[in-house]
Amino acid sequence: MTSTERPILAVTLGDPVGIGPEITARTLSEPAATEQARPLAVGDAAVLRRAVEVCKLDAEVNAVGSVSEARFEPGVIDVLDLGIAPADLPWGVVDGTAGRSAVAAIEAATRAALAREVDAVVTSPINKEAIWAAGSQHLGHTEMLGELTGSTRFNTMFWVRGLKIFFATRHLSLREALDAMTKPNIEHSIREAYTALQVFGTSEPRLAVAALNPHGGENGKFGDEEIVAIAPAVEAARAAGLNVTGPVPADSVFHQGLEGRYDGVLSLYHDQGHIASKTVDFHGTVSVTVGLPILRTSVDHGTAFDIAGTGKADAGTMRAAFRAAVELAPFAGKLREVYPPSAPVRS
Repeated sequence: MTSTERPILAVTLGDPVGIGPEITARTLSEPAATEQARPLAVGDAAVLRRAVEVCKLDAEVNAVGSVSEARFEPGVIDVLDLGIAPADLPWGVVDGTAGRSAVAAIEAATRAALAREVDAVVTSPINKEAIWAAGSQHLGHTEMLGELTGSTRFNTMFWVRGLKIFFATRHLSLREALDAMTKPNIEHSIREAYTALQVFGTSEPRLAVAALNPHGGENGKFGDEEIVAIAPAVEAARAAGLNVTGPVPADSVFHQGLEGRYDGVLSLYHDQGHIASKTVDFHGTVSVTVGLPILRTSVDHGTAFDIAGTGKADAGTMRAAFRAAVELAPFAGKLREVYPPSAPVRS
């Protein structure tokens, strides 16, 4: 693979006082990074240099002002330097300056992806309290990216050992998620999951919809959501020509998917899919945002303030997110076609 064939990946540092800079430094300093892609860290050069020191890495940090200035050489970590967070911020402490840096990195990487200067964005974890202290009111990365690109169809897909897991509801309380179990909502989620499978290269997807209640409700004895909402939504999707199965009891559907029976599983609420994927492979589970005009992969964990700055953070999830971005980069153009951008990123 020639240097120009390798995709350019913008990798944000996340919260400067969390483990994001460390797992980014470890991943981008490895020979595999420049063999697979042309990686560009996005954040503060001072923060990245501190992470390199903490992790005792033999790597040069090359601060650049634009993508075109990056060297993309082995042993060099190019970083689009924001110049916001200094190197002496206390590790593991919620800080508005750190939050401002994290937000600015997301904005800069998204801007580069929309301008087609990079092929994908890979994100490190951010701290919600820190970004709120910086003035952001977003619940997290995904909502921020939705606003930045003018997207309304965005959702999360987990990718673990070949299985893609989607979510009918995400950041809702369990009570609110139950209230959202309506036939129209589940029909919409099925269509979006099916479309995402096609966008990412599965021409004839096999999608399963998880049940909500134990044993799939036992014909209404353990709850009627399967009868009044989930099964009718599946039938409507099948009538429209989609290869969809369900509701399948949640204690078996993810195992069946991992065994190859399905290409994707629609989880009905946040923890249903998160627990399944992270239990089978915590460090190998990658989060992919679907419904955006840009490709974005991410680690599936938080900032781990308790170990930030110790050099102990495991970079396995970042390596997995980086590899996933490399593998999915050829579909970036398709994303723009199916989910066209409708808003510019603010400067």
